[in-house]
Amino acid sequence: MTTNANLRDEQFRGYVVSSRGKLLRTATFLTSGDAHAAEDLVQTALMRLYVAWPRVRAETVDAYARKSLLNALIDNRRRPFARHEHSHAELPEVAIADSGFGDGPTDTETAVFAALAALPPRMRAAVVLRHLCDPSVSETADALNCSEGTVKSQTARGLDHLRTTLSRRLAAADLPVTPGLPTDLSSVDLRHADATVRTASRGSDE
Repeated sequence: MTTNANLRDEQFRGYVVSSRGKLLRTATFLTSGDAHAAEDLVQTALMRLYVAWPRVRAETVDAYARKSLLNALIDNRRRPFARHEHSHAELPEVAIADSGFGDGPTDTETAVFAALAALPPRMRAAVVLRHLCDPSVSETADALNCSEGTVKSQTARGLDHLRTTLSRRLAAADLPVTPGLPTDLSSVDLRHADATVRTASRGSDE
């Protein structure tokens, strides 16, 4: 006999199986390519989603999961070690661990993550949500707990900054500037970061 608790667990497990990869991809952009930090965000978000699962409607579950990711990101930055981070005028190259695919991240991927890292967290989140997850302006405003006007201004300013930073980095590396970047974040190949996350996840389960 299937109990309500068992049914809840089955439904939640089904959501995790179908959506975890998408959440990891979003989290990886939110953390500027830090696969381990992305894994932590997703684990925290899914834990919060599991607790709230009986109250979350099917049509709003994705929005709840995205908001949980953002809340986890904000909570992490409030921790003592995060408050001691320092900003730099010139960012170092963003490295992504080797995934076992036989090659490392491309120079374009590295440039995109470095450009994202230069953005303030909330501005980065606005850009990532609007141009990767594709929610509406109102849904993004709800996730960020701000007005729709703030979402529009943060996204516009963030994209301008990304275009300038990314174009400069790609030009310095003698790489072609792809017109679709950074507004089309979905075109960035995250095999390396995703594989690193999956490897770390398997290791933690063993």
